[in-house]
Amino acid sequence: MKNLGQSVKDKLVAKYLDKSSPQNVPKSTDINVLLNRVKNNQKNEYKRKLYFSAAASTGLLLFGFIIF
Repeated sequence: MKNLGQSVKDKLVAKYLDKSSPQNVPKSTDINVLLNRVKNNQKNEYKRKLYFSAAASTGLLLFGFIIF
């Protein structure tokens, strides 16, 4: 059992001792992905505003009916 524990420990330590530098891969972004994300965010924001307006209007109507 001692050898098994030692080998696991060696494997864990080996991950941190590896000093090879990672290759510098230039990052690229696809403009279509960004545009789609903006479009989806605008749709979601419009829906949230619409739901909030509907809820506020309903609340005001109910409050008006209760008072009068």
